Amino acid sequence: MRCVGAIIRDTEGRLLLIQRGHPPSEGLWSLPGGRVEEGETDDEALRREIREETGLEIQVGALAGMLVIGFYEIFDYYAHVVGGDLRPGDDAAAAVWATPDDLVRLPLTKGLLDFLDEL
Repeated sequence: MRCVGAIIRDTEGRLLLIQRGHPPSEGLWSLPGGRVEEGETDDEALRREIREETGLEIQVGALAGMLVIGFYEIFDYYAHVVGGDLRPGDDAAAAVWATPDDLVRLPLTKGLLDFLDEL
């Protein structure tokens, strides 16, 4: 299943994370994103997912990397905020701007920290 995620940093260098509100990985922290619907481009899906999960409007940049988790193929893109106000929504239980210290202490989805370290 094709999915997309966004690597978004604020002006202070903090990383946007959401806490998953539903399976898979319910309760864990992850990059915002989700499934690409039929007929959508990655760009369209990512903008929709970020708006639904965080209330933010983004501009999608370059592909940062891709990973496979089970039957999910996740294409992560760099992006930056162009509007909106941060608030959790859709299947996100919470949304935060995470510092490097937060990344070490929060329960992250499997492989996320290793993936971010490789960027």
